[in-house]
Amino acid sequence: MTDTTARVHELNLYRQYFDLVAAGTKTIEVRVKYPHLADLAAGDIICFRIKGTDETCEIKVKRVTGYPDFESLLDGEGPANVNPTATREQQLANIRAIYLPEKEALGALAIEIELLVAVPQTSD
Repeated sequence: MTDTTARVHELNLYRQYFDLVAAGTKTIEVRVKYPHLADLAAGDIICFRIKGTDETCEIKVKRVTGYPDFESLLDGEGPANVNPTATREQQLANIRAIYLPEKEALGALAIEIELLVAVPQTSD
């Protein structure tokens, strides 16, 4: 008998990126190639959460591709798939503001995602 249960990973996401994922317009999530993400694979589920809130959305991992750095990732995946609301230069600056050079040196992961559970929009 084989176990077909998807592995579930819980990751935090900043509001601006969470909203794009929840709307289904962000199809590539960018992460540093940390050891705890080494086994991330197609078919896994990621539950994104805005840190400090109960807001979550679930996505299915369609593909994981490694790159040597963020520039290569944006060139390979296309900036519009990472963040359709920002230019390539803005995205590179934003990503590098989150991840310092020593983190980028670990390598970058492009995680192709598909929204599973839509998040009800709140009127704050």
